[in-house]
Amino acid sequence: MKKHNFSLLAALLLLPLSLMAQDKKQFTLDNLIPGGATFWDFYPEYTYCAWNDNVLMELDADNAYKVSDNKGKLLKNRETFLTKDDINSQIDQEKYGKVRSMMYCSFDYPGQPVVTVQTDKGKLQYDYKNKQVVWFGARNIGAQAEKFEKNSRNTAFVKDHNLFVRTADGTTNQLTADGSRELVYGQSVHRDEFGITEGLFWSPKGNRLAFYRMDQSMVADYPQVDIFKREATYEPDKYPMAGMTSHKVTVGIYDVQTGKTVYLKAGDPTDRYFSNISWAPDEQTVYMIELPRSQDKAELVSYDAKTGERLKVLYTETHPKYVHPVHPITFLPWNDKQFIYQSERDGYNHLYLFDVEGKELKQLTKGQFVVQELVGFNSKAKSVIIRSTEASPIRSNFYSVSVKSGKRQVLDGGEGVHSGKLSADGRYILNSWSSPKVTRRYDLVATEKVSTPQTLLDSKDPWEGYDVPEITGGTIKAADGTTDLYYRLIKPTNFDASKRYPAVVYVYGGPGIRNVEEARNYDARGWEIYMAQKGYVIYVLDNRGSCDRGFEFESCTYRHLGDEEMKDQMEGVRFLKSLPYVDADRIGVHGWSFGGFMTTNLMLTYPETFKVGVAGGPVIDWKYYEVMYGERYMDTPEENPEGYQNSSLLNKAKNLKGRLQIIIGYNDPTCVPQHSLSFLNACMEAGTQPDFFAYPGQGHNMIGISRVHLHDRITRYFEDYLK
Repeated sequence: MKKHNFSLLAALLLLPLSLMAQDKKQFTLDNLIPGGATFWDFYPEYTYCAWNDNVLMELDADNAYKVSDNKGKLLKNRETFLTKDDINSQIDQEKYGKVRSMMYCSFDYPGQPVVTVQTDKGKLQYDYKNKQVVWFGARNIGAQAEKFEKNSRNTAFVKDHNLFVRTADGTTNQLTADGSRELVYGQSVHRDEFGITEGLFWSPKGNRLAFYRMDQSMVADYPQVDIFKREATYEPDKYPMAGMTSHKVTVGIYDVQTGKTVYLKAGDPTDRYFSNISWAPDEQTVYMIELPRSQDKAELVSYDAKTGERLKVLYTETHPKYVHPVHPITFLPWNDKQFIYQSERDGYNHLYLFDVEGKELKQLTKGQFVVQELVGFNSKAKSVIIRSTEASPIRSNFYSVSVKSGKRQVLDGGEGVHSGKLSADGRYILNSWSSPKVTRRYDLVATEKVSTPQTLLDSKDPWEGYDVPEITGGTIKAADGTTDLYYRLIKPTNFDASKRYPAVVYVYGGPGIRNVEEARNYDARGWEIYMAQKGYVIYVLDNRGSCDRGFEFESCTYRHLGDEEMKDQMEGVRFLKSLPYVDADRIGVHGWSFGGFMTTNLMLTYPETFKVGVAGGPVIDWKYYEVMYGERYMDTPEENPEGYQNSSLLNKAKNLKGRLQIIIGYNDPTCVPQHSLSFLNACMEAGTQPDFFAYPGQGHNMIGISRVHLHDRITRYFEDYLK
């Protein structure tokens, strides 16, 4: 009987698998990091779309294609609807410029055959039925801010720090003449807190303009320097630090017909915040949410838009910690006497229905989940379309909510992370989503009679053929022993369970951000994939203090930032150490911004646990951070001296044992360089030795090729000292 060499046979059987693993292509940072030369080649396929009434249009550089009928049914084959050549052949290009792309065109006037496009010279609206220009507005070259209102076709813009309004006929009116870097008009105020992203707010028909005016002449300058000139120049930022003098904001109302401006009579703006500006449908009333500097009370206040008179406090909300309104009120399209107010007052962000007298009519949504977005309305069904975490804290799904009954209906199957845009009357939504099993999918979904989604695009995996690591998600208990925390775990490529690998904890941990989502790859960042390819275990945990889990979850860190967050992260480390393939003696940590604070804090508080850390743009001492954010979560240094003292990393500089690299943007206006420079000085005095790198000209986050360079540097640091 012939004997078989089973060891040799097994080796031969395994050989093809080994060769397959070796044959798989390797990623570069250029493939995985935004700003990399080949990044977009490795990004999941996407599409640009726009709604034309209830007809879905797909857009590319040259064409707008019709891809659905007006009853929510996708066509078998897309139809060319309009091309840039169609428009260019019918317009006076000498006068209006040339349309270069259809990618960002829009159909802003339901029931009218009008498309809005950008040309070399400005914004053009074209009647594609009658083949003629409807309206044209020239570009505002050098504008610092700009807001177009589609109904009136009026444009507000800021140039050379002053505010202008150009009416539809091309007449330009200058509203201010005293604007400067110290007196800011028409731009975001309060350092982008409270959901503020702009400073120009047109009324629904464009007859009046509300705008911010921010006097920051009393705010201290932070001494930024531009080193790219022959002689470095002083280019300071206005930066109000916690506990110090802040700016003063007022709100103006400009009447286009009369040319007059009034200011809302809100009283002394000292140490007050004005946010979430909105308009009544009839344009006669302006609404604003007002907070004291302590941020423990929010008042919804109405004002007469003609006179600026304060009319009424419609609603007041208080909390001993803080209130954080980030959404303006939203009127029901079918009832101009009722609006929706969003609040966390029951512990989770939910929708409440009010009338214009301030009477609360009902709570529209309720439960242990967060309404993340009020997407819009289905006017026919009288329903609100929302995006929420009802299905899971790491999901984002669409629901319709009946205003009459409060009944909710999931629209998208309830898995994954979704975003999208409603059709003109809200009957349909183009839903872009992904999950750990879905790379990216675009579905056409009805919002009234829920039916099977129709798929417009099912993106192929752009990483096919590459050495992709195993990525899983799970939960552990927080340090309180009861709360579930969600994590993402990435094993090294070519994983061998008999080996012990170095591990890197990637951390953010602060308010307003969640790192772990039930999206593609559990929302893993490209750098994590690259590090897994280098042979590292990567672990990411959303600790208490992060977002989308309710007020108590996020606010448990109030007045002592860093404490509860680190306790939870150490529970994650304990989990890591329990894995037989993790080398407990080779654990590193990396994070940026609040994550830089967490990274540095973990390195200094648990020096025996973390061998290597890379902290980007870190907060080192909260007394150096800005007023609005810092005081919301920590109060002022005078009110909370113990909290500031205990959270200051300057006091822990002596504890550094491992290798810690601090990386900053040299001109960071968010977490100013004083943080890191003070820490370097504290380390010098304590005799400890961190490493330091700065990116000249860069802000809080690196952009372009600097971002690739940054991640190469981070990787090299771990390769040099952890591996």
